[in-house]
Amino acid sequence: MAENQATGKVIIVGGGIGGLAAALSLARQNIRVLLLEQAEQLGEIGAGIQLGPNAFSALDGLGVGEAARKRAVFTDHIIMMDAVDAKEVVRIETGDAFRKRFSGPYGVIHRADIHLSILEAVESHPLVEFKTATHVADVKVGADGVEVTDQKGNVYRGDAVVGCDGVKSVIREKTIGFKHRVTGHVVYRAVVDLENMPEDLRVNAPMLWAGPRCHLVHYPLRGGRQYNLVVTFHSREQEEWGVTDGSKEEVLSYFEGIDARPRQMLDRPTSWRRWATADADPVDAWGEGRCTLLGDAAHPMAQYMAQGACMALEDAVTLGEAVAQTQGDLAAAFRLYESIRVPRTARVVWSTREMGRIYHAKGVERTVRNLLWKDRTQEQFYDRLEWLYGWNRDNCLKLSVTD
Repeated sequence: MAENQATGKVIIVGGGIGGLAAALSLARQNIRVLLLEQAEQLGEIGAGIQLGPNAFSALDGLGVGEAARKRAVFTDHIIMMDAVDAKEVVRIETGDAFRKRFSGPYGVIHRADIHLSILEAVESHPLVEFKTATHVADVKVGADGVEVTDQKGNVYRGDAVVGCDGVKSVIREKTIGFKHRVTGHVVYRAVVDLENMPEDLRVNAPMLWAGPRCHLVHYPLRGGRQYNLVVTFHSREQEEWGVTDGSKEEVLSYFEGIDARPRQMLDRPTSWRRWATADADPVDAWGEGRCTLLGDAAHPMAQYMAQGACMALEDAVTLGEAVAQTQGDLAAAFRLYESIRVPRTARVVWSTREMGRIYHAKGVERTVRNLLWKDRTQEQFYDRLEWLYGWNRDNCLKLSVTD
């Protein structure tokens, strides 16, 4: 595809998973893209993430599904355990029947590996231009185009802008306004090498240990050579959103009273990174005119349903399909995109909050939690997940919030 065939120019602010996916999705619709990233180089921090079938459908829609699959680990189950008595609460099979039902697998992957899978395609696309070390400070949206200004005073002009710049989005702050909600929940993430992983926990599944006001999750990465460990607790402190180095001592102080089997994981990491998390109440719209938002800039959410990256990928594919549906009318495409994505992502945000409550139940709530899924068949589990995992590119402009 030659650059002179481009039908418009969109500025994308933010080069994370969502920003790269949006760049690729738009470029595949003959839209020229300028991607502005504040970091010195494009990359991802963090460890592992989980990808449902909806995420793999989105990756396929972007043409990078095979590259991501080669770097992912496909799981056999999703398991929830009670961290207090070490008894199994629920097990969802994610093998052949699951993959047939949802036309895709359940997988886990290192965040850097999925970022790279999209980046490779973006870098080779002639309609995408990068500019790193560019910290955006302002945006002006006009009737005929947009101007984005960085902290050095450089001005970038385009036909439209998409803010993919995360929880503290400058684009959102300068357009519709933004107040993120610090959850008070702290997430510690670490990677444990296989030889340091307890043998009885080397399970090919995301295995979640639900405790009172805390939980931990572990699952394999990179062909099983490593395991991702995610630890979450309700902080005693007044938190501010951000990422810092963590300490083993703090983690241990929140996990008293849990069984020795999950607790042994807390001794394994040699270093931790600490995230004070935030989300935001859903809003009616993410922009107006030639501006919209995508990913965490649009709908920051907690990690309890493992859908943050999945929703950003869905956003990107839906944005591209909306551009195609409106024959390249970017303002109309953005409103069509929002009309579909706002209610769907709002449902995920609210469902995620409720799932966090379920994971962290104590007392009688814990008893009720442990009985919620008793005697449910696998097909019944799949029926309840259809609204989430049944998403794909073909239905992305049709799927309603109640499906």
